Amino acid sequence: MSNFTSADILKALSHVEDPDLKKDLVTLGMIKQLTFDEKHISFTLELTTPACPMKDMLENACRNAIQHFVSKEVEININITSRTTSGNNSPLLPKVKNIIAVGSGKGGVGKSSVSTWLALTLAKSGAKVGLLDGDIYGPSIPTMMGVKDYRPSSREKNGKTLLEPCMVNGIKVFSIGFLADDRQAIVWRGPMLSKAFKQFVEEVDWDELDYLIIDLPPGTGDIQLTICQTLPLTGVVVVTTPQNVSLADAQRAISMFDIQGIQFPVLGVVENMAYFIPPDDSSKKYAIFGEGGGQKLAENNNIDLLGQIPINMSLREAADAGINENNIPSMQFFADIAGNIVRKIAILNNKNNHGSAGQN
Repeated sequence: MSNFTSADILKALSHVEDPDLKKDLVTLGMIKQLTFDEKHISFTLELTTPACPMKDMLENACRNAIQHFVSKEVEININITSRTTSGNNSPLLPKVKNIIAVGSGKGGVGKSSVSTWLALTLAKSGAKVGLLDGDIYGPSIPTMMGVKDYRPSSREKNGKTLLEPCMVNGIKVFSIGFLADDRQAIVWRGPMLSKAFKQFVEEVDWDELDYLIIDLPPGTGDIQLTICQTLPLTGVVVVTTPQNVSLADAQRAISMFDIQGIQFPVLGVVENMAYFIPPDDSSKKYAIFGEGGGQKLAENNNIDLLGQIPINMSLREAADAGINENNIPSMQFFADIAGNIVRKIAILNNKNNHGSAGQN
């Protein structure tokens, strides 16, 4: 028999706190399937998201706690899994846990690129991800995902006819571009736009998802209003470039989500085209479109700067060719941005579901 008990192990692990949720792992119910004998301790550490950036830190903290409070000699085996906390308590899309809108005040700032890279990064981490192209007038997701020729089929499910999203790189994707020729202009008034978007939400077989990423059109018009009135958004990510003309429009986009009746949390700002590092001299860094704009925008609105994306030729080439898991550049800022977003979501969901725990 061992000279320690399960209570001793759990007490030791109760000294390990989730740095975002500000509670210990035992209280949060993150320790599962604990087994032990005098020489071995095994348990599952269940994280709040597959993309948790604190995974290694929490695992090391658990090992240190057991060695300090229980035994220095015991062999420790930790199996790490994840369960994505849900911010969706609505009957609409009930199997989709979190809905993230990616918006901007103006076009051309890289909003669709950020939506695509975010979806790919989350899917690569093990999350179930969907990507909905909400930019009816200028759908670019089919090109970026390399699926311009996809045409959806339909099938009956639970007495309802549903369109099949395109499955690419582990991501469910849907766009108006799947239903129209890419040379054809879509000239619709507001009511038609709203009806089309509702169809993409309600009549596409999204099924179970950890995250549904919605690439919004630029501006603050009909589609944005329809989305806010239709979907229980978990949060919004605003994309900008550093220069003043982009920042002014991004400020309007942030303000839209604070209007009475359209209030959803803005998770933070992503600054695209933040700087340029010439490939022949990595010691140089040029702020072509200005410097510090994204940080200033975030500070003025009391939200986070989620990350910066540089001007990079390989990113542009990947987007033009169709981004996929084989050609997406392996750059840490993608993982950092995704990690910051899912941490914010986990904090919000924990606060909403269990009262005040953590900080915005």
